[in-house]
Amino acid sequence: QVQLVQSGGGLVQAGGSLRLSCAASGITFGSWTMSWFRQAPGTEREFVANINWSGGRTNYADSVKGRFTISRDNYKNTVYLQMNSLKPEDTAVYYCATDRGAGLDSTPTDRIDYWGQGTQVTVSS
Repeated sequence: QVQLVQSGGGLVQAGGSLRLSCAASGITFGSWTMSWFRQAPGTEREFVANINWSGGRTNYADSVKGRFTISRDNYKNTVYLQMNSLKPEDTAVYYCATDRGAGLDSTPTDRIDYWGQGTQVTVSS
């Protein structure tokens, strides 16, 4: 019943941009901190960014700070990840997720109740 449906992945050249979307249903979206994670082959799933319920508090991994922007539209029940100045090392499957916390820190996986299905982002050199 709870679904986080992602879209917006694809193939892009280094230096380009993509915007990921994650549309939620079955939850009171405006009550949740939302997060983005990514996982490259052979690596652990790593935190990318999160945003608190109002959009007033955000956190970013150092590797994406200054290049990625997380945002949300509570009227559309959607969280976004705008990715600019993409690098080949950004290549991964990206996942959106809920976070039971208040957005004071990065999201640990034990605070996640629901995951999106994942979407591939590939950045070519």
